[in-house]
Amino acid sequence: MSNLELVYLDPYAKDEPFPPPEMAWEEPNGLIAIGGDLSPTRLINAYKSGIFPWYNEGEPIYWWNPDPRSVLFPEAIKISRSLRKSIRNKGYSIVFDRNFKKVIESCAGPRAYSDGTWISTEMQQAYCRLHELGVAHSVEVYNRDDELVGGLYGISSDGVFSGESMFSCERDTSKIAFVALAWYAQQQGYSLIDCQIENPHLLSLGAVNIARKDYLKILRSTPKPQNADWVFDNSTDLSQWQPQQAG
Repeated sequence: MSNLELVYLDPYAKDEPFPPPEMAWEEPNGLIAIGGDLSPTRLINAYKSGIFPWYNEGEPIYWWNPDPRSVLFPEAIKISRSLRKSIRNKGYSIVFDRNFKKVIESCAGPRAYSDGTWISTEMQQAYCRLHELGVAHSVEVYNRDDELVGGLYGISSDGVFSGESMFSCERDTSKIAFVALAWYAQQQGYSLIDCQIENPHLLSLGAVNIARKDYLKILRSTPKPQNADWVFDNSTDLSQWQPQQAG
C-alpha cells in the first residue's frame, strides 16, 4: 500500500481541487480522496480530472483514479456476428436521453450476481442533476412495444465519454446500446469511451487497458465536440457498421 496520506475533501468547498493523479494509492487501485459531496460542480471537476466516485450506501464518498484505465476506442469496438444479427432482426430502436431517470433506476436495479448496488438514491439524484445540465446522457434501447429493455448512462467530459453503468432486460440490449454509443462517439469526434475498471463484458466488446498517464493525456488534449446534439438517427444500420473502416 502507498505511504501517501489520503486527502479528505470538505463537503462545503464545492470548487476544492482534487489531488494530482500521482497521489492516488496503488492499492486499493487508484483511491485518491474521501469525502466531499456529489454537487454538480464537484462531479464535473472530478471527471475533467479523470476521477469518479464509487462507494456503497452508508459509506463516505470514495474517489478513484485507477491505473491502468479500461477504455474503448470507438473505432476498435468488436461487433460479433450474433450481435449484428440481434441488431438486424429484433426490431429494436435506439433513443438518446428520452428517459434518463428510468435508465439510471434500471442500472441500479437487482442483478443476478449481486444483492446490492452502488448506485444509491443519492447517486441517482446527483446524476439526474447532471443530465438536466446537459452533462450526463443516456443511450436507450426499446423493443417493438416501445418498452425500455436496455441502456446505459454516463458523463460527457470534453472529448471523452465516461460510461457509468448499463443494464439489459433482453439478450444483447446493453451491448446494442454500447455499439450505438461507440458509433455516435466516432461520428462526433470523441477520442474514447472511458470504461474505468476492466470487466469481461466490456473486454468482449473491445475494451483495453491503458496507463493512467496516457488516459489523462488524451482527456486533457481532446477538445469538446462542437456539434454533439445527442440525437440518434434510427435510419443508421448499426448491423452494417464497420467501425475500423469509417471515415
